[in-house]
Amino acid sequence: MLHIQNVEKSYRKSGLLAKRSEKVLHGVSFSCHDGECLGIIGESGSGKSTLGRLILGIEKPDHGAILLNGQPIAQRQVRRGQISAVFQDYTSSINPFFTVEQAIREPLDGDGRSRADHGRRVDELLEQVGLSPAYRTRYPHELSGGEAQRVCIARAVANRPRYIVLDEAISSLDVRVQVQVLHLLQELQSVYGMGYIFITHDIQAAAYMCDRMIIFRKGQIVETIDTDRLREVQSDYARTLLGATIII
Repeated sequence: MLHIQNVEKSYRKSGLLAKRSEKVLHGVSFSCHDGECLGIIGESGSGKSTLGRLILGIEKPDHGAILLNGQPIAQRQVRRGQISAVFQDYTSSINPFFTVEQAIREPLDGDGRSRADHGRRVDELLEQVGLSPAYRTRYPHELSGGEAQRVCIARAVANRPRYIVLDEAISSLDVRVQVQVLHLLQELQSVYGMGYIFITHDIQAAAYMCDRMIIFRKGQIVETIDTDRLREVQSDYARTLLGATIII
């Protein structure tokens, strides 16, 4: 299980007279169960992506702890192969000098398996994300946005992680491709049984994907609710956020 315990994060900002600190996350606590899709929903600038970076170990919290099975995720050996990510900007997520095969194989390096085993795994992953083996030799600039994000997803599941952080993973795609990628993510979850942290401002996508939702505002949790009970949200902010959709 993934536990976030009383996490706080601030950044230094320069003002006219002196440097000051701006708090982005305020005492955030929640858990994500194995195999669960947990949505973190909020407006842009609410601190969602900062939280995602902390969960991935890219940054460290100022206070609090992030634990995977009771072990601090800040330790590389704890998160290695156990947690991965798919980001919004697929164009910068893949090394432009890597072929599709090299990009997908990157997280497999050092796992002790042979080159042939890695090749078979790449073919399997391409098939699972709806791409043919012919894509192995292509470069990122030769891919459409949807194809590039499928490659990013294949790379994210390559090590069969327990959790994937999906940070606005569909927001840069057109609506038709968004639907395809959401279907793909559901299929992969059923195959691998992994948990998702689904960070988004898109309420409808979250309602389609998630088991539970955390409503996030200004670095704080406003409300947590099961997706099938969204009509029962209590806070004014949650009702306003959801009110512009077809859910309420």
